[in-house]
Amino acid sequence: MNAPRAPSAPPRALMFQGTGSDVGKSLIVAGLARAYTNRGLKVRPFKPQNMSNNAAVTADGGEIGRAQALQARAARVAPSVHMNPVLLKPQSEIGAQVVVQGRARGTAKASEYQKLKPSLMAAVLESYGKLRAEADLVLVEGAGSASEINLRAGDIANMGFCRAADVPVILIGDIDRGGVIASLVGTHAVLPAEDAAMIRGFLVNRFRGDPALFASGMEEITRRTGWEALGLIPFFPDARRLPAEDALGLDAAAQAKPEAHIRIAVPLLPRIANFDDLDPLDAEPSVEVLRIRPGTALPGDADLVILPGSKSTIADLEDFRRQGWDIDLAAHARRGGRVLGLCGGYQMLGRSIADPEGIEGPPGRVAGLGLLDVETVLAGEKRLVAVTGMASGAPFSGYEMHMGVTEGPGRSRPFAQINGEGPEGAVSADGRITGTYAHGLFADERQRALWLATLGAAPSDLRYEEGVEATLDALAAHLELHVDLDRLMELAGG
Repeated sequence: MNAPRAPSAPPRALMFQGTGSDVGKSLIVAGLARAYTNRGLKVRPFKPQNMSNNAAVTADGGEIGRAQALQARAARVAPSVHMNPVLLKPQSEIGAQVVVQGRARGTAKASEYQKLKPSLMAAVLESYGKLRAEADLVLVEGAGSASEINLRAGDIANMGFCRAADVPVILIGDIDRGGVIASLVGTHAVLPAEDAAMIRGFLVNRFRGDPALFASGMEEITRRTGWEALGLIPFFPDARRLPAEDALGLDAAAQAKPEAHIRIAVPLLPRIANFDDLDPLDAEPSVEVLRIRPGTALPGDADLVILPGSKSTIADLEDFRRQGWDIDLAAHARRGGRVLGLCGGYQMLGRSIADPEGIEGPPGRVAGLGLLDVETVLAGEKRLVAVTGMASGAPFSGYEMHMGVTEGPGRSRPFAQINGEGPEGAVSADGRITGTYAHGLFADERQRALWLATLGAAPSDLRYEEGVEATLDALAAHLELHVDLDRLMELAGG
């Protein structure tokens, strides 16, 4: 007979909230997920509510925030809809699309969503329970600021969740933006006592300089709050090598590239989505990705213009025209320049976009940019699927995430052949204008090499996906050095 197994330790959980948005919660959770996974634990990331148009397709056929997909990758598990049960995807003036456990439930304006939130807690707790049942450790990420007491009623993202699920909290402050002592102590001051009691300790992120100079600052925060100091985390410059959660990351200063000779222009649309499509190009030493902001013309010397994905294609097309970018793009095409439309950008390149059901706003039909002989109708079920196939003679892998069907004579010259499905996308008669629903093309070395060769760049030795893995390992090692991971595990046990 086999000896009886000792009962396993009960699953543990810890929630990471921030004094504000963009203090590094997503990155810290990803790094901790990799660090604890490297220690042999089964780790699951979880974010009750996220707001982002940068989404990922999950193995179970839904969508979640891209940050949770990265955290799942850090934990070396497939992403699941239960890792981000409520996803808000901002659209136009009609508000945000509400995605629950991977599936769209409709749209809501901010005031309407505040009334809807309490009804979503059951789905949040159900998803959390599923992850907790399969993990040794669940790392929970909060949303926005822990001190938003104006949104506390019905909260499912921060204190409302941790109180309902009885999960202890670690609060993160960002010293790089200044005022970190005030932000941490101020959070303690404004929180109701019952909420403040859920916070067990704090981390100070993005420190630069001599840590000894802030030792008294850490002590003062503890003295004023009673919270335990768990780590002073130095700035991690390689964070830029990981996909950004939010479009605010697009404003980061570009890295100097003295060897770059290929210029790719990308107009920054107000509702840009899945912008991590650009990251592998950014990593190429021979490529300069020019993010074109409103009020700036598309450069006349660009080798390629990419129209990125959009959460609200018709509204972004209107903004595109408002900036005069339609005129710039037409001139670029007349000069023989190359254009690539990804997802929403593909829809914009066609002759028209119809929205008969009012999915993005009032029902109607608008003229497209007319560079591809196709038309799009926004109707039917949202397509969320991983895809593989052949494009321009090279294999590729990626994913689709879109509403709508695109048809027309231009489809007789497809961009790709999808395995098991057939032709996809469209290419102009001269081969210079391309549209596709496939995201993730440039993360595939084979496709990226083909596109760069077409633009006149020599092959590079960049292995983008390997670089992401190496960065996650480096981040884990960074946190092992500067955060008390053993104490975090003790606190996670409650």
